[in-house]
Amino acid sequence: MGTTVIGLIVIAVVVFYLVSIYNRLVSLRNQFKNGFAQIDVQLQRRHDLIPNLVESAKAYLDHEKSTLTQVMEARNNAVSAQKDAAKDPGDGTKIQRLGSAENLLTKALANFYAVAENYPELKANETIQQLMEELSSTENRVAFARQAYNDSVMGYNTFREQFPNNILAGMFAFKETAQLELESPEARQAPKVAF
Repeated sequence: MGTTVIGLIVIAVVVFYLVSIYNRLVSLRNQFKNGFAQIDVQLQRRHDLIPNLVESAKAYLDHEKSTLTQVMEARNNAVSAQKDAAKDPGDGTKIQRLGSAENLLTKALANFYAVAENYPELKANETIQQLMEELSSTENRVAFARQAYNDSVMGYNTFREQFPNNILAGMFAFKETAQLELESPEARQAPKVAF
């Protein structure tokens, strides 16, 4: 009878331990999904500002249509990648696609800023100045949200890979997810706006 009680206690401890691992995995997964939701909000803000900036600049940059078209195409690709990644922030390939699309958008915006530098009347326009300041502020918010997301992903992936957590994670399909990274070192720098 004594060994039966000890056996039941051992089983209860093991079950409790496994349940705590499972609950921690769920908690960490929800943290990185929340982190992605914060990025999603800031990227949406960024994507919403860009058409306003382009429309405001059209009057001044009528002969620079290719630059404006490039910005809008990059923005549309980034919006598509953002929506796709938002459906499953745990899918590493979708997160990597989002990083690539945002990298291309950052490059297109840098080209826009370079063109805008050559037009004093454009730089003096209050609407353009305000939109560029909001976009710059949003870039900072995206960077902070990306860091928080990447920290959450690192914590989740580390816990998921530790023994014996990795066994339970495999049994319940807690898969590894990717951090949101930019492809090139130039893209890691916020676009510079000078008036």
